[in-house]
Amino acid sequence: MTDPETGLRARLVDVGVDLVATEGVQALTLREIARRAGVSHGAPRRYFPTHLELLSAIARRGFTDLAARAAEAVGDGTASPQEQLGALGHAYLDFALTRRGMHELMFRHDLLESSHLGLRETSLPLFSLLVDLVGRARPDADARLVAGSLLANLHGLAQLWTWGSLQLTTGGTDFTPLLQTALDAHLGPEVR
Repeated sequence: MTDPETGLRARLVDVGVDLVATEGVQALTLREIARRAGVSHGAPRRYFPTHLELLSAIARRGFTDLAARAAEAVGDGTASPQEQLGALGHAYLDFALTRRGMHELMFRHDLLESSHLGLRETSLPLFSLLVDLVGRARPDADARLVAGSLLANLHGLAQLWTWGSLQLTTGGTDFTPLLQTALDAHLGPEVR
């Protein structure tokens, strides 16, 4: 049997996850989440004393989903680090493009920098996976710097693709060639 207090906390987060998926980050107000959860507008404050804490809990769900997708993409580790990075990059871009509101929320600086929210710790394992794969693909380089640069490149690709800018400038209809070019630029072309 679910504790009613735990159930309401989870329901508030569930409503937030659904709301960000359908209406975007701007719709994530305490009042709207409470209304859709069927509780008074003050009820979320019992579980989330600040709006940032509720947003962080919602974003944490996004990182959990992205981490599961990343683990699935990387697989059992039998593929080369470059192949795993390609699959991981594809999973990241797919997530960013299909869950745009969640992706935007997850990388909000105010949520990531607030150490008491714990969201940064939720995001670090994903970055550690990226660093590990880059380190195996490029043992000659500072893996953290290359991974950070690659993440910034992927984030930029996602944002520019979302805006339609890359489709206009490259004439592309698929982000895969752009992803491969980014991987080649950061890792060097893999011998195929």
